[in-house]
Amino acid sequence: MRFAPDTEESLAFVVALCNTDPAASRTGEDELGTVAQLQVLLGEFHYSGRIDGDEAELRDVHRTRALLRRVWSLGRDDAVEAVNKMLRDAKALPHLVRHDDLDWHMHATEPSSPLAERMRVEAALALIDVIRMNETDRLRVCAADDCEGLLLDLSRNGLKRFCSVRCGNRMNMIAFRERKADGR
Repeated sequence: MRFAPDTEESLAFVVALCNTDPAASRTGEDELGTVAQLQVLLGEFHYSGRIDGDEAELRDVHRTRALLRRVWSLGRDDAVEAVNKMLRDAKALPHLVRHDDLDWHMHATEPSSPLAERMRVEAALALIDVIRMNETDRLRVCAADDCEGLLLDLSRNGLKRFCSVRCGNRMNMIAFRERKADGR
């Protein structure tokens, strides 16, 4: 399954952002607990425009993270309602832009809009593609018993179950031990 490059990048950002939550992070701690950690995350993705780099912005990003974690698991029709609300709240007006080393892609907010608002709107634009293509089943929560990490399944067969190789290996080892204990 392939989406437009900017859609895939936005969805990958949502996964990275949401997997900083203590319930999903590798450390079990909030991996977005400081402004410095937010700066590191933003350095891994293309975010142009206003970045305040303060505690108020970090709190707004935390609220956005919680919202996007909820939206990720919604059914298609409920996701439509949530996406429309995100766009409406931001008074989003989609337009094409080209900047830095990126080719034409969509923005729907001004560069001066707050960072968390731009995050929500970019996620909403990406989710529009997922919904229109009826591919919401590609947005999942990790199947590992002790993980709430999000995953984006871009595989051809659509069978990805774990957010990381680490979770997959752990669950495979548990299944192997159970089979061995049962004598199979």
